[in-house]
Amino acid sequence: MDIDRKTTALLVIDALTAAGEDAVYEPQGDEAVFSQNCERLVKAARAAGLPVIFTNDDHIEGVDKELELWGPHGIHGKVQNIPALEAGTGPRDFIVPKRRYSGFFGTDLDLLLRELGVRTLIAVGEDTNICVLHTLADAYFLGYETIVPEDATRTFLCGTQEAGIEHFVKCYGSRVTTTADVVEELTR
Repeated sequence: MDIDRKTTALLVIDALTAAGEDAVYEPQGDEAVFSQNCERLVKAARAAGLPVIFTNDDHIEGVDKELELWGPHGIHGKVQNIPALEAGTGPRDFIVPKRRYSGFFGTDLDLLLRELGVRTLIAVGEDTNICVLHTLADAYFLGYETIVPEDATRTFLCGTQEAGIEHFVKCYGSRVTTTADVVEELTR
């Protein structure tokens, strides 16, 4: 795998934990490995000088359409990134709040990436078949290349992990890999 550090960013999609009651982001059994892999990738990306962009649910309670489907979750002020990721503390960290599944829809993510000179996204996060899927769809439509460390994505709400990954490859041309392979490439 060849990662151009000058034109690549790590995109962390909804690697969140609930602060209080939350219909979606309550911790679950398989979250530990996912969280550890996200943490390894964030640390490696920062050490390699890549921008690390956190695109997070930041819903307006009682307003956002998505809440009708999933119940109250990712409510502004009531959710935070997984603490070990230390979102916003790196020298090239950016936080892009989102009110829909895609990190691009109604946000300035595309503008930010273009101003940073980014052409390739390493995408991690959850839910594989919802927010990661829709963010990768928009990335594809906007002309970005994508790399997905499969073990740093997680499905827990809709569909299967395998189906989501297959969709990334067949529909968006994503390169699917592992956390270990990306970390190895970034630490060379």
